[in-house]
Amino acid sequence: MSETNPSPRYRPLTFGVTRVAVRDGHGGTQYIRADQPLGDYAARITDRFLYWATTVPERSLMARRQRNADGGTGDWQHLSYGNALAGARALGQALLDRGLNAERPVVILSENGLEHAQLALACLYAGVPYCPASPAYCLVSQDYDKLRHILQTLTPGLVFASDANRYGKAIEATVGSDVEVVLHEGTLPGRPSSSLASLLTTLPTPAIDAAMQATGPDTIAKFLFTSGSTKMPKAVINTHRMWCANQQQMRQSMPVLTEGPPVLVDWLPWNHTFGGNHNVGLTLYNGGTLYIDDGKPTPALMAETLRNLREIAPTLYFNVPTGFEAIASAMKTDDALRKNLLSRVKMFFYAGAALAQPVWDALHESQEREIGERIVMGTGLGMTESSPFAVFVTNPNVKAGYLGVPTPGLELKLVPVDGKTEIRYKGPNIAPGYWRNPDASNESFDEEGFFSTGDAVLWIDPADQHQGLRFDGRIAEDFKLATGTFVSVGPLRAKIIAAGAPYVQDAVITGLNLKEVGALIFPTQMVRKLGALPDNTPMQQVLESAAVQAHFQKVVNTLAEDATGSASRVARLHLMAEPPSIDKGEVTDKGSINQRAVLKHREALADAMHQGTLTFTIQPQEKK
Repeated sequence: MSETNPSPRYRPLTFGVTRVAVRDGHGGTQYIRADQPLGDYAARITDRFLYWATTVPERSLMARRQRNADGGTGDWQHLSYGNALAGARALGQALLDRGLNAERPVVILSENGLEHAQLALACLYAGVPYCPASPAYCLVSQDYDKLRHILQTLTPGLVFASDANRYGKAIEATVGSDVEVVLHEGTLPGRPSSSLASLLTTLPTPAIDAAMQATGPDTIAKFLFTSGSTKMPKAVINTHRMWCANQQQMRQSMPVLTEGPPVLVDWLPWNHTFGGNHNVGLTLYNGGTLYIDDGKPTPALMAETLRNLREIAPTLYFNVPTGFEAIASAMKTDDALRKNLLSRVKMFFYAGAALAQPVWDALHESQEREIGERIVMGTGLGMTESSPFAVFVTNPNVKAGYLGVPTPGLELKLVPVDGKTEIRYKGPNIAPGYWRNPDASNESFDEEGFFSTGDAVLWIDPADQHQGLRFDGRIAEDFKLATGTFVSVGPLRAKIIAAGAPYVQDAVITGLNLKEVGALIFPTQMVRKLGALPDNTPMQQVLESAAVQAHFQKVVNTLAEDATGSASRVARLHLMAEPPSIDKGEVTDKGSINQRAVLKHREALADAMHQGTLTFTIQPQEKK
């Protein structure tokens, strides 16, 4: 009798939705709901903020390490709920005094920070919509086209920047002279500006509390811009109803949020819905504390994240796959990191891209070594237009690509499209549309009022629909070979990333109207270890080294052996030395690659690869 491996032991975590109701429609369409209704939720996010500020005023809402003169970071500086409310009332009064509103909102040019948070809370309290713009549009971009587009779309009455020295050039190039500029640090030569400190001295009047009471579920809380692909980003309208409904949905899908005030250590940018709505929202809604992490999953900044995680023990931890990859690697040898990070965390959660199985395995190995059990890795599906939480896993046995089932109150519609199945959304957490873009708004909803996501899904197990759905790529990314065979980009891309882990950041699939599939590979910085060259060696030279080329030869050989046909066989592979460009829309500041934008801007390179004229193209070797 053969022995069977025992089921892995997980730190206890309750899953709120494990069963669904499915009904069939016309033409293969299916509709899916959770088996429970959505509970009551707050009318506005400020109601929850007020509750915690009056109930536990001394509790820290947020904390961030102080900046040192040398650019480093020091001790934690805390913002309590009570002080945050006092600041929101003072700043909110200053916004009312300026006559700001949805037609003249606030645009925030700043990374995550206490001042950023304070101004955002003031906007929420005063009923003045705000928009956190991607810092990369100011600090990385050279042409400022996307920042200029944001400002032209919103016509702000006030623009805030945390640091005049860093954001001054972008402001000078894009912000009209009729728009007030408010700064936290520094001044702008030749341009009048106000200091945030001066606005904080504004005396609140009964008008600010009346303004807060006048807001309601349909009041616009903020605008969040999509990342944009071949077109400019769109301004997604985010209402209080969307945000609050989504927080209640999260509480029902993830009951861990109801078990006590959450503690987060988080770098995810607030101009994205994952960081700004999901994580800031769950902190505000549940009376938690968010420690702002000035690190990031990059070679230059990851050490700061690891330092913070050695010191602050989160109860929940959110990141993107590259972040978990770096943490998994560090935990192999960093005893202090393992001990603190795993001391009370109840759930890990990733989104944004596929998490390679070797990373998963490394995390589980460290967890079992340190605490004798695994931490559940949660994931799901969502987007800016869904606030973002939409679909969440149903049990701890999560595998790469699993999504799960709809959250309560959200109905899914599965529609056959071009040989795939698109997932569409309808519920109180779905955006009403895009600001000042009625055409795009109308095009985004089908005849039944479901939002068309463009994401494709499959059942994990058609015979057991309660397990939910798995990801099947983006419909718009898929294409046909010259043979008429469809290439399913999402699953193939995930397979390449997994085969090349931990040296592949992302893969862009090529081959439209050709006879074979190719891949442009963006490597991680860890690839430098393969080359065993000095740290200052140019990336092009690293990628052309014998060791790196040999490794990826094995990767492409393995992929070829596992392929089932031309649509799943990578016939040509090229390693990219030039990183994806923010200006060209090839990557977001969260690190997500835009396949269509890369293909558009690197068309000549892809053509050369397929024509065999590109140096260092790797092709599968036939077995001898």
